[in-house]
Amino acid sequence: MARRPTIALCGAGVISGAHATAAASLGLEVSAVASRTPERASALIARVGGNVVGYSALPAGADVVVVGTPPHLHRDDVLQALNAGAAVVVEKPLTTTLAAADQIVDAAESSGNRLLYAENLAYAPVVGEFIRRVRALGTLTHLEVRALNPLPTWGAYTSDDWGGGTLFDLGVHPLAVAVLAAAPAVPRLVRARLEGSPSGRHQSDELADVLVQFDNGLRAHIVASYRGGDGPQWDAQAASERGVVRAELLPQPMIEVNGEEVPLPSPTGKVPALEHYGYRGEWAAFLADLGASRRPLMDAAFGRMMLDIVCAAYTSARTGEPESTPFTGPRDRTPLQLWRGD
Repeated sequence: MARRPTIALCGAGVISGAHATAAASLGLEVSAVASRTPERASALIARVGGNVVGYSALPAGADVVVVGTPPHLHRDDVLQALNAGAAVVVEKPLTTTLAAADQIVDAAESSGNRLLYAENLAYAPVVGEFIRRVRALGTLTHLEVRALNPLPTWGAYTSDDWGGGTLFDLGVHPLAVAVLAAAPAVPRLVRARLEGSPSGRHQSDELADVLVQFDNGLRAHIVASYRGGDGPQWDAQAASERGVVRAELLPQPMIEVNGEEVPLPSPTGKVPALEHYGYRGEWAAFLADLGASRRPLMDAAFGRMMLDIVCAAYTSARTGEPESTPFTGPRDRTPLQLWRGD
């Protein structure tokens, strides 16, 4: 694109505001905001600009639509934007069922892969450095990634409609880091233990303990929890016979190689967190990808792979047995339904 594209926000929550701020740091303008609550749209517009529009009006002339609605709405919101000719940034998780994920992947392919699955950590400097250092270790003997959080105060994360709990929503972040660090190895088997209640309305998992076995024999340990106390703690560690690489993402990015801290680039913008955690980087990369007609690193297929692992994990937590990936179970069930056996 010769000019800077305009963006429309489909949803006016916290994450939409983060995307708008990151895009603005690169010179992009918000032209439209749609929300279930006009008051929330107006409040966000006061910060980032644009006009209030209805969902049906999107993309409302914008070049890129940011889909930040609840996951069960993602498929329809993504398809509407792509079919109207807009590029799309869709928040994680990609959607709630693998059948819907298949539709998103097909639509993205048909639209020239102009869709970014917004796994911001893939573009975070600390994660990039962690992966680079891990690759230098050679054959891994250990890989663990954790994301421990207090339960968010926004969003219906424990409702049936959301589709799943901590592993479905928070857990896709550490899963993504583990898959990227283990590449080119491919996930082949998943075993999971979930804590929470799989029955009853408004009940979901609060703690997930997952083992992902790759085709090279490596077993990655992933922990996601909404029982994280007062503050978040996200970290990753990998080891081989050559050494150990350890990274902290939250509360402050840091990386060590064999116990020695490695310098990370200092943020240059007004909001350091946007650079620390990859929001600005993913937008810069996506703009470059669009200009070069290139498939993004984080594409719809990657988002579907994360959901595939998640569905296998929820099924494993119900049966007590490992599940293979790609997942061969029902594609029309949410992770929560797979856990319950609905």
